[in-house]
Amino acid sequence: MTVVFAGDIGGTKTILRLVRVETVVPNAPIALETLHETTYSSQDYPDFTPMAQQFLASACSALGMPTIAGGCLGIAGPVVANRVELTNLSWMIDGHQLAHDLHLPFMTLINDFAAVGYGIFGLPSSAFKTLQTGQIDRTKPIAVLGAGTGLGECFLMPTQTTMGTAGSNYAVGASEGGHVEYAPTTPLEFELADYIRTTAQVDRVSLERVVSGSGILTIYQFLCDCKFANDPVAGRYLDSTTPAAAVSQAAIAGDDPIAVQTMELFVDAYGRAAGDLALHLLPYGGLYIAGGVAAKNLPLLEAGDRFLKSFRQKGRVSSVLDAVPLHVVLDADVGAIGSAVCAVLSR
Repeated sequence: MTVVFAGDIGGTKTILRLVRVETVVPNAPIALETLHETTYSSQDYPDFTPMAQQFLASACSALGMPTIAGGCLGIAGPVVANRVELTNLSWMIDGHQLAHDLHLPFMTLINDFAAVGYGIFGLPSSAFKTLQTGQIDRTKPIAVLGAGTGLGECFLMPTQTTMGTAGSNYAVGASEGGHVEYAPTTPLEFELADYIRTTAQVDRVSLERVVSGSGILTIYQFLCDCKFANDPVAGRYLDSTTPAAAVSQAAIAGDDPIAVQTMELFVDAYGRAAGDLALHLLPYGGLYIAGGVAAKNLPLLEAGDRFLKSFRQKGRVSSVLDAVPLHVVLDADVGAIGSAVCAVLSR
């Protein structure tokens, strides 16, 4: 039995866990059991170390004194040489120093979306919705794309051709691909891009400004201002506590034309973004759509194969994407699971 320390650190909240590795079987998901978990308000602590020490003291009180093989933290920020300065917190975390302070053999720091990449190796098949079966080749790259607050991307490159523990033959790399240029294809989308340049006062429109939770609101506001300005209910979701969710729910219900068109534009852009990533990497090991937006809007992604049609619409090379397995990740906990998987693979 192996116990690892895992965490998901964000500017608002931090989730810490002690996780037991139940089984490690070649080519199968890594089976994990959470032994102890606590969610903290990140802003309540001047540094991460006191929080981690408090968590371990609580875990040891509840569980006894388990031997911890090491740890991994997924962090919303760029990790360089196992060190990170968080963007939204005044924290600087050094993995080597943290391992010393917590008396652990090691502490690996990874980007939060890289943790999502590792997380696919810790999920059962029931945690995925397949949009395209494709022809899986486990010696080829894997890609992960996910719209949430922003747009995350990561890639997994095979490091060997023989298969061992799930994930052990892949190296996970972080990416800033969400900040590539948004590429409009229709007159309405060109209007949207011009609208964003004007209202946001930017010289270029990144993909993340459209394909993200905030992007849903941007599209909705654009339609209200430019296409439905005289509609008496235009903008009615903007006062909601969760306006992007309100727009998408109205689109799923089909009872609001502005919301419906908003999500059509969003799904088209999301599908094209997934197809672009697939062209870059040819991920015949699988392309996974993660992030909360996709799972919550699965009916819209599946409706009329809209997402899949946009994914495949690549002109002369469209057929190249027919063999790419395409899945939506349904488990919102994939990042935290990925931190535990990374800790297991780092031993």
